[in-house]
Parts: sequence; C-alpha cells; structure tokens
Amino acid sequence: MKKVLLVLVLIMAVLVVNAQAGKTNFAGTWTLNTEKSTQPQGDQGGGMRMGGGNFVATQETNLLTVERTRTGQDGQSTTMTMKYTLDGKESINTSPRGDSKSVANWSADGKSLTIETSRTMDMNGESRTMKSTEVWTLTDAKTLTVASTRQGPNGEVKATMVYDKK
Repeated sequence: MKKVLLVLVLIMAVLVVNAQAGKTNFAGTWTLNTEKSTQPQGDQGGGMRMGGGNFVATQETNLLTVERTRTGQDGQSTTMTMKYTLDGKESINTSPRGDSKSVANWSADGKSLTIETSRTMDMNGESRTMKSTEVWTLTDAKTLTVASTRQGPNGEVKATMVYDKK
C-alpha cells in the first residue's frame, strides 16, 4: 500500500511540473519602451497608474513577483512588491493605497497571463472600488506587452505598455 501511495504522489508531482513547463516565463528586468507603448488619452500619469515604469519580475513554479522602484516628486525612492499566485487563486497585496485582491489565470495555450485586480480605497470618507485587468504576453524573447484596462472617472481606460528585457 505504501508503494502505491508513493507512486501516486510521484505521478502527481510530475503532472504539476509538466503543467507549468508549457507556461511562459516572464522573469527578467524590464524597461518601459515609451515609443512602442500607447498611453491612455487625456489621462495624466495614467501609464504609471496602469503598470508603467521599469520593473523586475521573478517567476517560480506557482508565483509571479513584480518589484517596482519609483522616485517620487520629493526625490525619495519607494519600492512596491506585488505577488501573484499562478494557480487561479486569489492573491492579496498591501500598498499605501489599500489592499488589492488579484486573480491570475493562464490562457489555454499558456502563452499569456491575465491578472484581474480589485482594490477598495477610502477617498475623502467615500469608499471606492477600482477594478483593472492586465494581459501579459511575450511578443518575443526580449519584448513583453502588458495590455491594461481599468475603469476611470469617465469610463473605461486602456493602455498597452511595451517593455524591453535588459
């Protein structure tokens, strides 16, 4: 009985590894290519809010970690780290703007990753929930495209950010 159980555990481990093997790996140091990117129309600074700016991504079997360092108007650098599980389960990330809840799902062919995020913020005593969707795709080994959609005050806002791998 122990041998049968051991064999079943080994088979399950191989299946999990093989299931992840066909997935795109987004790991790397990525630099925003502003010339190839499309910023939202009439949305001051929208690119930064919609995932713009350079970042470092690390990817393990079931976890994508995105680390962005930005310099504020005061000259201070801040680093924000977002972690997404890659199994369709909810991930919670905490930031100064509030907690965000995200679910990441692979496309059927494993070539793109869709991250749907919901964040509830308190602004001037009013609670507001913002939803966004990002679709990550490698167009080639050195180019990442992130197509973003979010609800803005005047309706849906879209942007396509293109990154070059360092």
